[in-house]
Amino acid sequence: MSRIYAIAQQKGGVGKTTTVINLGAALADCGQRVLLVDLDPQGALTAGLGENPPAISETIYDVLRNSSLSIRTIIRHSSMGTDLVPANIDLAAAEIELTSEPGRERILAEKLSAVAGEYDFVLIDCPPSLGLLTLNALTAATDVLIPVQTQYFALRGLDLLFTTIQKVKARINPDLRIRGIVPTMVDGRTIHTREVLEELRNTYGQQVCKTVIPQTIKIADAQVAAQSIHRFAPASPASEAYKELAREVAEI
Repeated sequence: MSRIYAIAQQKGGVGKTTTVINLGAALADCGQRVLLVDLDPQGALTAGLGENPPAISETIYDVLRNSSLSIRTIIRHSSMGTDLVPANIDLAAAEIELTSEPGRERILAEKLSAVAGEYDFVLIDCPPSLGLLTLNALTAATDVLIPVQTQYFALRGLDLLFTTIQKVKARINPDLRIRGIVPTMVDGRTIHTREVLEELRNTYGQQVCKTVIPQTIKIADAQVAAQSIHRFAPASPASEAYKELAREVAEI
């Protein structure tokens, strides 16, 4: 069976899309079949894989809105070795338009079921909110991965996300589990970062991943080049960190 990861956090700027791209590329480099799903209307994942979101005629929005449109028809192959379900700003309308749909929280799960068996891993890039799109991702997922920037204010709101996950698990998706909290943008030279990491581990224990993602300009440069960190700077600490994260969360 495919393992479907929702990469979720209601706070923006914590490294969700960066994690999806580089974790996905690391898994693909290990020989895994990987599908990346852009569920954020900003389309950052789509752009990060070298696509032009406004120019794409059919995206995940069309699949969610059209019961007869298969997700298979919009899948694109990327140069990073992963496949992509693209998104653009049209997806912003889905939160409102799907409200009256029966079983609205299960639409993505139903659509993914047609192709999920063809992949070892499906990574869903969630929007920075706990709205209907994120609810669809959590309903479709087997696991949740939570990137957390190692700054104090990034810790606020984690309890709300955990409560949402527990409600989804209790009412909709009993097999859902939190696979890990991923500390991102880690600058080990600062006392603040070390204190935040200590608080994370004291509060959430083994749910915090052993791997931490270091702060480096190389990641931003790789995004500008529409490349994974493994292709752009293969010897960088960030590349090694995402490879280690792939081994940790996927147990390869």
